[in-house]
Amino acid sequence: MTTTYNCTSDDQRAEGLQHAQRAISEKKCIVLPTDTVYGIAADAFSPLAVTMLLASKGRSRQIPPPVLIPRINALDGLATEVPADARALAQAFWPGGLTLILHAQPSLDWDLGDTKGTVALRMPDDQIALELLGLTGPLAVSSANRTGQEAAQTASEARLQLAESVEVYLEGGFRPVEGTAALPSTIVDATASPFRVVRQGAISLERLREIVPSVLGFGETVAAAAEVPQETVAEETATDEAEADNNAVAETDVAEPAESAPSVEATSVVDVVPVEAAEATAVEVPAPGEAVDRNAQREAKPE
Repeated sequence: MTTTYNCTSDDQRAEGLQHAQRAISEKKCIVLPTDTVYGIAADAFSPLAVTMLLASKGRSRQIPPPVLIPRINALDGLATEVPADARALAQAFWPGGLTLILHAQPSLDWDLGDTKGTVALRMPDDQIALELLGLTGPLAVSSANRTGQEAAQTASEARLQLAESVEVYLEGGFRPVEGTAALPSTIVDATASPFRVVRQGAISLERLREIVPSVLGFGETVAAAAEVPQETVAEETATDEAEADNNAVAETDVAEPAESAPSVEATSVVDVVPVEAAEATAVEVPAPGEAVDRNAQREAKPE
């Protein structure tokens, strides 16, 4: 039976998180808020649960969901050969609207779809999401909508699209902010050098380049990037910062709805996340290494 919990109420929040944890352990799907948009989530280590997630969205294995994690140090349990620049981006923008595509740990026995040995990881900047992740461990999460429809900004919007395919809806209010467009996470492919943006979202290219100057923008080539003098980029960044100081306002992220963002099918690794996100977000992973038992897989999850 599908149940919605109002997580702005302390009592319903605690009850909803417990029900959501139980649903995840039973290989069912839940909907939760993230800092970008609402996401549909399932146990990342259960092929059955991930299949149900993709079926709920009407999505194929060719667009695998990202994986949301509760803290940065979970990165090394799920990814391998993590570049120093990828760690620097994670330190700068996690929790937040940045998704990193990395090489997946080959020893993990999971099946997220057609990932070609990669995994897309993000740590969301949302307290409800982080509380649930602390209970469940890593979750496969994708935007909470049917493929081709607008990403949901409330649990009630998600329920209109996903209906009874979801066991628990956690309602936390508008995401990101009422009156603003649904915003996906920015996705950066960190499996090759230089890194490249495969979907522009919550984190701008300029902010990424403050940490890793060589990052290529969406659709940008190495030659095109070389034509832009670094001093020009620095001047633009300084101007932006000065304007922000003069206006004395906080940065507000605005973007098109997640599903209308540039397609990332070419990456064979992620779709719209958060929900962000991600920017989530939340696919068949080869396992060339020796398989490990279920307990070893769960070592990647927090206690």
